[in-house]
Amino acid sequence: MASITKRGRYWRAQVVRRGYPPQYRTFDSRSEAEAWARVLESEMDRGIFVSRVEAERTTLAEALKRYEREISAVKAHPAQDNQRIRHWLRQPLAHHFLANLRGADFARYRDDRLAVGRAANTVRLELALVSHLFEIARKEWGMEGLMNPLKNIRKPSGSNERDRRLLEGEYDKLAEALSKSDNPWTRPAFDLAIETSLRQGMLLALRWEWIDLSRQVIWIPAEFRRHGNKGVPPALPLSLKAVAVLRALPRSTDGRVFPTTQNAIVCVWKKTLKRLGIKGLRWHDLRHEAASRLFEKGLNPIEVSSITGHKTLSMLRRYTHLQPETLARKLG
Repeated sequence: MASITKRGRYWRAQVVRRGYPPQYRTFDSRSEAEAWARVLESEMDRGIFVSRVEAERTTLAEALKRYEREISAVKAHPAQDNQRIRHWLRQPLAHHFLANLRGADFARYRDDRLAVGRAANTVRLELALVSHLFEIARKEWGMEGLMNPLKNIRKPSGSNERDRRLLEGEYDKLAEALSKSDNPWTRPAFDLAIETSLRQGMLLALRWEWIDLSRQVIWIPAEFRRHGNKGVPPALPLSLKAVAVLRALPRSTDGRVFPTTQNAIVCVWKKTLKRLGIKGLRWHDLRHEAASRLFEKGLNPIEVSSITGHKTLSMLRRYTHLQPETLARKLG
């Protein structure tokens, strides 16, 4: 039988049953305490009880910090996880106990983020991190009775596919302007992004010891390759133009191909686009441009994916936007 006692202005319920750890919780009213105790006793009677104590005394903030230490830290590239965790730690929901969070709380968070203009995919990834946290807590942190409140809420699709490529004349304008910029590495990085299809982070991580210009190959170490469609091939073939760009670069003393920062490249890129009046173009669109050009050169999907690193044909298709004029010439 549960014990219900009043302590000051609160009511404390305690359930002690042989074979189970003692369960206790404080409530604002006696009726709430009795209802909670009845549920626990019923679950114990039916043999389905799972302790919620850990989930009831762990806040989302505490769980996020543990997730950062134990899960994110062992990932090959934890930076994005850590950035999302820092964002969540600033949210009011971070102060709530895990057991008290409901799907409605996260649905409201989703709607508020979308209302202020955050991209659907950004919100989807933020929710995905917390959903995975709940699964880890349930499966590995001794919180078996914890429900995942994000399981049944609608997630933003994040399916707005980009199809932006360089328009006629844009390459020449950008190449000339970037050549005159204060950062001498931006123009060659621009050319290599188109020739190799590498993402900006991987492009700026390249080191000279990985590159064999005589064989036209970049050998990328395993620790720098990512999984799934974010991956890069172990051996990246280079076009003759890519080789020419690399041969023209001075060798840095620290071994990096581009001894500059990602932020420096992005700043020059954005200022150049604004000055030239080029709208709707992002650096990542150069990867779309690269994949499309490979197909236009006549490479088949297997050959293209061995360069871009895409593991699925569906994702490769999202990065490929063939010019109708090119297709018309093939039709004859």
